[in-house]
Amino acid sequence: MNGRLSALDDSFLAVENASAHMHVGWAATFRRPEGRHAPRFNELRDHIATRLCRAPRYRQRIASVPFGLNAPIWVDDQRFDVDRHVLPSNATHLREVADACMSTQLRRDRPLWEFWIADRLHDGRIGLVGKAHHCMVDGIAAVELSSLLLDPTPDPPPAKADQWLPRRVPGAARRLIGGLIDLVMEEASLAKLPARVVRSPGRIGELVDPLRRARDALGESLRPAEPREPVNQPITGARHLAWFSRPLDDLKRIGRPLGASVNDVLLATSAGGMRSFMRSHDRDPVPLKTMVPVNVREGETAELGNRISFVFVDLPCDEPDPIRRLQNVRLEMAERKEAGIPKGGDEVMAAVKYLPRPAQHVITRRIASPKTFNLTVSNIPGPRQPMYMLGCELEAAYPVVPIADKHAVSIGMTTIRDEACFGLYAASEMLPDSDSLAEAMDASIDELLEQVTT
Repeated sequence: MNGRLSALDDSFLAVENASAHMHVGWAATFRRPEGRHAPRFNELRDHIATRLCRAPRYRQRIASVPFGLNAPIWVDDQRFDVDRHVLPSNATHLREVADACMSTQLRRDRPLWEFWIADRLHDGRIGLVGKAHHCMVDGIAAVELSSLLLDPTPDPPPAKADQWLPRRVPGAARRLIGGLIDLVMEEASLAKLPARVVRSPGRIGELVDPLRRARDALGESLRPAEPREPVNQPITGARHLAWFSRPLDDLKRIGRPLGASVNDVLLATSAGGMRSFMRSHDRDPVPLKTMVPVNVREGETAELGNRISFVFVDLPCDEPDPIRRLQNVRLEMAERKEAGIPKGGDEVMAAVKYLPRPAQHVITRRIASPKTFNLTVSNIPGPRQPMYMLGCELEAAYPVVPIADKHAVSIGMTTIRDEACFGLYAASEMLPDSDSLAEAMDASIDELLEQVTT
């Protein structure tokens, strides 16, 4: 039987609708090579096609289990055609490509990814916008899948022969039987747990810490939040990606004297930017309960799917002093990590798989609600060394962090070499001025720099 989606992967399918597209992605620019041919769309598409053997999931689609008895499985797409997934754009500005790509929902009857390529931007660069469904990859895995495009040298190695032939898709009866077998095995594994503890009483200590961490993480997840305008409101499917970049050293210079991490500075900068943005919308700045994804891969770099947990912190948008905002988020993140909240969240998701699937989806939709959190802020590490696509050097990549229903904006940051690239992904009909939020965050960095250098 083919691989089955995990409970977390399945949850991203459950919360998606026509207004809330659950894809992660990026908008990237590449510098044309000097003194050599610059690739056109057809060459880039063929380059990507030769790399698909590196990521078999990119030629697989989801197949449901009859009656929704268990999570879907991954099956080979019998009609796979790279032209359905690598699309040309004649846009001359990257923003046009990004907004058009991100405003459309991925079709579930084919592999859940697309690349849109604009090979003639107005500034002479090449633009590439990519998206993949969150059930397939998280932000970390999406960056690692740059192997489909990028090499550490301008000259890529010769393409290997690809002898891929799609495997037969299991029929409905076989998918149903497989789903039943997996359910029985999961229940049997759960039933054996008390017996293992009885046989080895000393092992009960192994359960105490995970249970405590899971309890605390679930409590944080379900801690009520009050929906806040303008960040929480009904949305449509139209999207806009606003962005800016700063030297990564700016963030390090801010954090160094206060013992704060780059992630702490990102959160404090987000608090400062959201504070100004709320005031521009005639709203009193208030704390925003913020979901912060945390990577729990522990070296599983080649694995697709989601290996993330979540920490919830209160972004101190009501605090007027920028240094206090940074100190507050630094202390709150440290407390969450010391309490084992990220690992506890991972353990909660591991336990959720034993619940009936309808119950899993009820929990998922509750956690994705603005009554549980107001905003998502995500720090996604990118490549620190130069990377090239058919000789074209990657200059910047602005991340797309998905927004659940009734969440109008998310904030992401990716590091490309020594640059911090910020992406602010917004429901454009609700927040047509999201570019001003990017400006406010940029100003928040300046404000912090001024405080720590004077």
